[in-house]
Amino acid sequence: MEQVLRWVSEQTGSDVATVTPLRGGWTAEMRRVRLADGRDVVVRSFVTEFFRRHAEGLLEREAGMLRALADVDSIPAPRLLAVDSTGRYGEAPSLVMSMLPGAVDVHTDRSAQLAGQLVAIHRVQVDPRPREFQVWVSPGTVRVPAATNRPQVWTQAVEIIARELPPYDGVLLHRDFHPGNVLFDGDQVSGVVDWVETSWGPADLDVAHCSTALALLHGPEVGVRFADQYVAAGGQLSEDLRHWQVLDALGFAPDAEKVAGPWRELGRIDLTSGVLQDRLEHYLQQVL
Repeated sequence: MEQVLRWVSEQTGSDVATVTPLRGGWTAEMRRVRLADGRDVVVRSFVTEFFRRHAEGLLEREAGMLRALADVDSIPAPRLLAVDSTGRYGEAPSLVMSMLPGAVDVHTDRSAQLAGQLVAIHRVQVDPRPREFQVWVSPGTVRVPAATNRPQVWTQAVEIIARELPPYDGVLLHRDFHPGNVLFDGDQVSGVVDWVETSWGPADLDVAHCSTALALLHGPEVGVRFADQYVAAGGQLSEDLRHWQVLDALGFAPDAEKVAGPWRELGRIDLTSGVLQDRLEHYLQQVL
């Protein structure tokens, strides 16, 4: 990535001293770059063919949100330093942002803090609005586990998402809000990262996405109660929350292996495919 690092040096006005890979993600290569002037920055680069094809939209969306959040005190987002969304100046589309304090914690249940931070995100007013949210799964693309003792759960869940989407009042969505995208410094949220999927849509959808992740990380009961914690923190949810919960959970089927890889890199080696499938099914069953 020499060309990308040269571009980083040009954009920051300082030579690159050291480069350290960051763990915990799967869509892009993330690096911590120590500059010769002592600053630390983070570089996101899309290197796989699929994400390179979509990099311009993803990185421009993230860059726009980081600009919009620069003066929003309630959202500890990184500062945008530079973006090359087409890879014109380096061999990979990339974005440079400030390094935030803290670290991801996938070991401790911090759902109460997550709920409070998510309420703050949904209260932010942005102009212009980001794009409308996208649905990531449909009845025809659901992958039911090959070996399941709860076929009726999957049948009922697919029937629910085959219905029309419920009406909703839109808010700003992070759209990928979960413990892997939130940094903690002690007991405090110190950063919210990965704004490439920012959208406009129902608050229920962000709550549902974080609920599924919590269920997979810490157990179905933790995922189910997250909605109550969000409401207790001042958030508002609709009567159609179940539809959004099921819609999100089915996107992780059959075993959530995609997100488990980064979590295992962070030490959660207990999250085997069997454990994840069992937790996902139990969570769906409780939601239904």
